[in-house]
Amino acid sequence: MDDFDLKPARDLGLSPLERLRSVRREDGPFLTACHYGWAAATRAYCRAWHRLTVIGREHLPTEPPFILCANHASHLDALTLAAPLRLALRDRVYSLAAGDVFFVSAVATAFAAGFVNALPVWRKRTTPRALQELREKLLDSQCGFILFPEGGRSRDGNYLPFKPGIGMLVAGTDVPVVPCHLSGTFEALPAARWVPRPRRIVLRVGEPVRFASVPNERAGWETVRAEVETRIKELGGRGDPARPTEHLQPGP
Repeated sequence: MDDFDLKPARDLGLSPLERLRSVRREDGPFLTACHYGWAAATRAYCRAWHRLTVIGREHLPTEPPFILCANHASHLDALTLAAPLRLALRDRVYSLAAGDVFFVSAVATAFAAGFVNALPVWRKRTTPRALQELREKLLDSQCGFILFPEGGRSRDGNYLPFKPGIGMLVAGTDVPVVPCHLSGTFEALPAARWVPRPRRIVLRVGEPVRFASVPNERAGWETVRAEVETRIKELGGRGDPARPTEHLQPGP
């Protein structure tokens, strides 16, 4: 019989709060149960309150690793992108969230990590090493990321400049990047509002793109950024359908 290859948990030695704020976080049964409960609740919410319509469902990933990228205009964006994914995936799908917003207090940290399954990105002090840790987690842990290349929410519904961080995560890898476009989230919950309006949300999902042949260096990161930006904006230029043809359906 072969010997067991036992490895210590990546977050071993961290305090409970440090563990929740760490990219190395490993979730136990309690957090996993919270993630699945949140996933089921938000799926029902998106379907009932926002009549979520998904166009291009066939492009949604079914197995990790992958990155879902979209425009960003509302706090509803991350949960909307996650809602149509298979429930079996949801414990392995992480939303990359602003650390200076969602991980400042202990209560906010517990909610972001315990329910949303978010990982912090500290926007004002993001280093290449921090992005390298996220890249390693994506490749080694076989997980998925939800990421907004603009790096922040739009305050008027228009696009912000796209940033090359997405390139630092996937350049030179075979990880598929799935471009998406969200419409209706800004109307439902703009930055100045706390309670969502019952507005219809449309999620368009584009064909995955891979960047295995793109060099993992500054020029390659810009190549990835430009391609992802183009694909997201192309999806957004199609206009909302007059009659939704595909609605959110429960996954396996």
